[in-house]
Amino acid sequence: MAKEIERRNRGDGFRKLGIIIPSLPPLIFRFGKVFLKFKLEAKKSGKIFKKELIGRGLDENTAVAFTNIYLESSSLKNYIDFLR
Repeated sequence: MAKEIERRNRGDGFRKLGIIIPSLPPLIFRFGKVFLKFKLEAKKSGKIFKKELIGRGLDENTAVAFTNIYLESSSLKNYIDFLR
């Protein structure tokens, strides 16, 4: 009896895996596309941010440092660490 239940549970796991695996490539592609768009927008806004800081009288080295801090928020590593 216990072996039969264990066999059924193992079969359910394989069934779920069989459903999940085919759906992964489209999801990865969609999320990758969204992430790349997000990164491009962040890079563009970083350039504008740096330009504004320099235009307001900040020296270039400090502006670059602040821009790098600003762009860290769009790092994938930060989001992965947040999910852990």
